[in-house]
Amino acid sequence: MFASYLIGLREGLEATLVVSVLVAFLVKSDRKDKLPLVWTGVAAAVALSVGFGALLTFTAATLGHTGQELFDAITSLLAVVFVTWMIFWMRRTARALSGELRGKLADALQMGSLAVVVMAFLAVAREGLETALLFFASVQGATTDLTPLTGILLGLLTSVAIGWGLYRSAVRINLTKFFTWTGLLLILVAAGIFKYGVHDLQEANLLPGLTTYAFDISAVLPADSWYGALLSGMLNITPQPSVAEVVAWLVYLAPTLYFFLRPQRVTPTAAPAPSASA
Repeated sequence: MFASYLIGLREGLEATLVVSVLVAFLVKSDRKDKLPLVWTGVAAAVALSVGFGALLTFTAATLGHTGQELFDAITSLLAVVFVTWMIFWMRRTARALSGELRGKLADALQMGSLAVVVMAFLAVAREGLETALLFFASVQGATTDLTPLTGILLGLLTSVAIGWGLYRSAVRINLTKFFTWTGLLLILVAAGIFKYGVHDLQEANLLPGLTTYAFDISAVLPADSWYGALLSGMLNITPQPSVAEVVAWLVYLAPTLYFFLRPQRVTPTAAPAPSASA
């Protein structure tokens, strides 16, 4: 549940921040009559995201064993690409996000009502599609209960509550620290998804070494124990991984953590030239 909750919280808060910026801009500029257009775009983006998630689930259910393993592998690898891009993009642009969105909305208002709907739709749809893809990939191999769905719904509800509190100035959190810590946790989740994608490729007979195990710690990490299930569900840490799975996990995790934790370079601004004295 925690991995699903984290996905819902992180992605949901990004979408909530986008919506809160758009709504605040319209309210402060005395354009409340345009608020229904923003909510129309948001509703369309949510519907698209839910439909995309349903399509992924339906497609996986209608495939044979080999086809399903290959489909799961492709979605897992795509999810890793998208979530990695999203983590670094938010780390780089979080501070300037509000001003950028306000500028785009001001331009959309000049273009007409449809432009406002499209702008709100595009701003939320990216987060929604990423959420559906990442959630689908993260729950592959999980049990058929509703725990992952409950987790992501709780995460989304928490993000909406935080977004509302920020909009009403009732909650003040350090967004830079928030996205840093959730980014670190999501990198661990993505490493597990990447590992699972490699496992699916082995199951589909596209990669060798399915039964060539790196180690076996079943004695200290039983798969049916609560802590074994917790680590498997959160980070896809299994007691008997193949060598290829362990290599994939390390190959993704090590460089990604290095570049994420590396201090960002600040481009110095040139000092203004002194004015010539008369």
